[in-house]
Amino acid sequence: MSGTLARRLDTKDAVVIGLGSMIGAGVFAAFGPAARAAGNGLLIGLLIAAFIAYCNATASAQLAAVHPTSGGTYVYGRERLGPWWGFTAGWGFVVGKTASCAAMALTVATYALPGPWWAQRALAIACVIGLAALNYRGVTRTVLMTRVLVGTSLTALAVVAAGIALGGEATGAHLGGWAGVGAYGVLQSAGLLFFAFAGFARIATMGEEVRDPARTIPRAIPLALFLAVAVYVIVGVAALLAAGPERLAASTAPLTTAVEAAGAGFLSPVVRIGAALASLGALLALIAGIGRTGLAMARERDLPTWLAAVHPRFQVPHHAEIALAVVVCALVATVDLRGVIGFSSFGVLVYYAIANASAFTQPAGQRRWPRWLNAVGVAGCLTLVATLPWQSVVAGVLMFTVGLAGRAVVLAARAR
Repeated sequence: MSGTLARRLDTKDAVVIGLGSMIGAGVFAAFGPAARAAGNGLLIGLLIAAFIAYCNATASAQLAAVHPTSGGTYVYGRERLGPWWGFTAGWGFVVGKTASCAAMALTVATYALPGPWWAQRALAIACVIGLAALNYRGVTRTVLMTRVLVGTSLTALAVVAAGIALGGEATGAHLGGWAGVGAYGVLQSAGLLFFAFAGFARIATMGEEVRDPARTIPRAIPLALFLAVAVYVIVGVAALLAAGPERLAASTAPLTTAVEAAGAGFLSPVVRIGAALASLGALLALIAGIGRTGLAMARERDLPTWLAAVHPRFQVPHHAEIALAVVVCALVATVDLRGVIGFSSFGVLVYYAIANASAFTQPAGQRRWPRWLNAVGVAGCLTLVATLPWQSVVAGVLMFTVGLAGRAVVLAARAR
């Protein structure tokens, strides 16, 4: 049964959804690869990523106020630029973020259950099934659980920052080594750190469930982004003061390394718990966001129309969320996707480049921010895409080639 979703989310709910998507595994994992790319220059990369994210946030908020329906940039691209642009955005989001779901589930299991690989994968699958079932019961339950997970994650990060400050081993000398920091490395770190900011799109993709979207979404998206930026700057500076870029670059759990280097190793369990809960929060928000984009694409027959069903009681895209859970469980059981930060960033940066291009075409009566921000957003997204690790670029190009070629084949078959 197809239908519309219920508008149940206010501004606070929307901000929580955005924070739940951003204050996720990114803050616990992204500083490692960013440090490998740029050393201390990751702080500059963080600010660049934050500014480009702001350009993208204003574009998404401005578009969502005019097109308050599920699907985010998939819908905006179709409406403002044409069906192919919309499909490109939607395909990049759904495929890239589905891989991210598997990565988040594996991250939860890795932090929560040090032990044999099969036990970790079993736990990861259980997390996916449990959170999909929670989403199935309705968006208000999703928001309630996200509030709990965001609160505990922020508490854990506050404890980490305080422990580093009081541990006695953090030093400003770790911020002094800028030799060899180049523009390419800084831009690559920005592209990798952008992975951590991309969650604000979840607010726009759930636009069909927001009350008074013309007022709520333009307020919620920038607010959620600014709060996340503040948290990331504090944590990034603290981690560098504690461990320095070399130790962060060599670590798969950079915040654990940071508290241990600061002389506060007793806080390592707090980091593990915080990382697990933050990853759960990100996974919960990802399932909700991908389900809504899948719903929008199915409505336009860019995905199987079976996915367009809306549950008559809970008013969620239950077929899309069930299908997503099945795919993610299969990925978790068979593939190690914890290294998908660059791949996900590729898809999301293309997604936001299309969002900025769509916002650029809006007339003056629909504008809330200056048009030059959209132009900077397009240029910034494409620049960061080009500077991602080459493996991520190759995988991203292949992903879009498969999707666009598949759509061409389907449309040709329908025309016959």
